[in-house]
Amino acid sequence: MVAKINIGSSLLGALSYNQEKVDKEEGKVLFSNRIIQNTDGSYTMYFNMKSFEPYLDTNKRTEKPVLHISLNPHPDDKLTDEQLSEIAQEYMDKMGYGNQPYLVYKHEDIDRHHLHIVSVRVDENGKKLNDSFEKRRSEEVRKFLEERYNLIPAEKQRNSDVLSLKPVNIKEGNIKKQVSNIAKSLIRDYRFQSINEYRALLNIYGVTVEEVKGEVRDKAYNGLVYFALNKKGEKSGNPFKASLIGRDVGYKALQKRTVLSRTALKDKATYDRTKTIVSALIREKPSREAFEKELLKNGISVVFRKNDDKRIYGATFIDHQSKCVFNGSRMGKEFSANVFHNLFNRENKQKSDDRSWDNNFDNSQDPNDSESLGGLFAMEQHGDNYEEIAFTNRMKRKKRKPRGSKL
Repeated sequence: MVAKINIGSSLLGALSYNQEKVDKEEGKVLFSNRIIQNTDGSYTMYFNMKSFEPYLDTNKRTEKPVLHISLNPHPDDKLTDEQLSEIAQEYMDKMGYGNQPYLVYKHEDIDRHHLHIVSVRVDENGKKLNDSFEKRRSEEVRKFLEERYNLIPAEKQRNSDVLSLKPVNIKEGNIKKQVSNIAKSLIRDYRFQSINEYRALLNIYGVTVEEVKGEVRDKAYNGLVYFALNKKGEKSGNPFKASLIGRDVGYKALQKRTVLSRTALKDKATYDRTKTIVSALIREKPSREAFEKELLKNGISVVFRKNDDKRIYGATFIDHQSKCVFNGSRMGKEFSANVFHNLFNRENKQKSDDRSWDNNFDNSQDPNDSESLGGLFAMEQHGDNYEEIAFTNRMKRKKRKPRGSKL
């Protein structure tokens, strides 16, 4: 189980984000503590907010009194709602928040069902609760719960989620086998609509593919050739014909996969998570390095293509959560290559490698840096929740808009 703690200033944003999941029947409330309910046992935003008011009204000094925790068991951990509720309650008790008002939400919008807990970090007198060594204590509690409920440990979970498919390591040798494993896994598990999107997906694992055409005995021939890439992204060693790897990574298999993917990706809602996260980041006007780092913390890779003049002419996003690959132009013109070229080449732009990505919520579990391809293999799978941040920003804009105003 992976546990992540976020702190923030917007209670409305945290509650509204989770309530939106409930309204869409993509989530539900599993448990509440010191929260006012309707007579039928249901919850409303009004009563939810009123339940926290006494605590927030007495707060004088704590700038970020809102607590938003996510608990993410592995999909192979088959847990009932009752068990999930117990895990959430035990976590809050052992972290010192057991007497606070809080709501436990179960999100069911993706295969990985997970929990969100909304609470506050100040007591009824407005005094900030002790958060010393919070990260360390959270790790201890997480390990205790893993053992108690026989859960897959977070360390193994992170590895099984991402690192089970490692990038090509030329020094290890047996390149053909490495390329074969990567190609077979990606073409089977991910959805993409063109060979360019497939190539971008391969690139982050140190592999590329080219289409070859010709004639054999007066018949047109189409095939694929795979190459390993070095750390600079250059082709290295001998090419491998798809026929030497297997039919399941050949030209016909690729065409079949793209056709199936186009049908699946007709639903524009598939793009929503990626678009929401990318949009929120663009508004922060980050450097390219900071942009890529924040995306990776949310389980998204991006591959930019440049011409000889170092101008970005293509951008492809890979959402490892939904296992979908999106060319930026498919997502909308606001995600086109020109947008990113201009964003990362602003005049007098300052480097923001150490920039604090506060934007209402702080991440208390910073990932380690890595120089692996795309940084993918160092990413913490649970970065800042930009879906929630975007929701909060929309609420703020609506609040500022005067009544009766004309566009």
